Amino acid sequence: MLIKISEEVKKALAEHKPVVALESTIISHGMPYPTNVETALKVEQTIRENGAVPATIGIIEGVPVVGMSEEEINQFASRKDIEKVSRRDLPLVIANKKWGATTVAVTMIIAAMAGIKIFVTGGIGGVHRGVNETMDISADLIELATTPVMVICAGVKAILDLPRTLEYLETMGVTVVGYQSDNLGDFYTRDSHLKVDGRVDTPEAAAKLIKAKEDYSLRGGILVSNPIPEKESLDEKMINKAIEEALKDAEKEHIKGKKVTPYLLSKVTELTKGDSLKANIALILNNAALGAKIAKEYYLLHD
Repeated sequence: MLIKISEEVKKALAEHKPVVALESTIISHGMPYPTNVETALKVEQTIRENGAVPATIGIIEGVPVVGMSEEEINQFASRKDIEKVSRRDLPLVIANKKWGATTVAVTMIIAAMAGIKIFVTGGIGGVHRGVNETMDISADLIELATTPVMVICAGVKAILDLPRTLEYLETMGVTVVGYQSDNLGDFYTRDSHLKVDGRVDTPEAAAKLIKAKEDYSLRGGILVSNPIPEKESLDEKMINKAIEEALKDAEKEHIKGKKVTPYLLSKVTELTKGDSLKANIALILNNAALGAKIAKEYYLLHD
């Protein structure tokens, strides 16, 4: 068995009903317990309320699971032995029958294997600050260039180097559009002041982008930047100050590799007294609603 697909997701795919993929890193490495499990279940509920079937993806004892049960989501939220899995880690986790939480890159890979076209996350990985010294660039960007899945996010994680990330995506040929915005979302705030390639103002317009790529056999995915709702957006100066402080602490403590992003997100939550975590939850729920609407429109195009 290469992948295990839940009966609900399998039925929806067979009947050409809208399905939205979800990652599991946000559960195991992105938020503290029990907020992580509460948020994961709220995200699934939001997708259902907007007319689609949620498919949370994770790796259980070496088997990729598409459409985890509530019990499995609870285990991902509380277990301490779950690996954070990107493309390079996938063979190791599968061969050694480990539990693995899927990053954006691996969620895209497994979603594509299952035939799911739309994936909702909070923010994607990208080019890290200080890349000239570290060469730290997320595999998420390469996956967007190669795997045919649309990713709905609130922009690139604000702890990263946004201008260089956009430049990298352009080099890799990834189409980046703003939802009802001409600029890239800034994760915790609405506007990075960085222009994207295009703009879509409706779920139908976003769905048509997927169909256009399919019709012309163009490889790779599409990135949709959906800015955090205005009422949930944080003060730009406050959040940037917290990020700068978190980055300095990470450098002092020699945090490297996979540990960087979880450390920074946790530190920023601490420095903002929980405000950044509230914003993170708000933006992922906002993305879930949009992702479900785009999925519905995509399947209508194929009726």
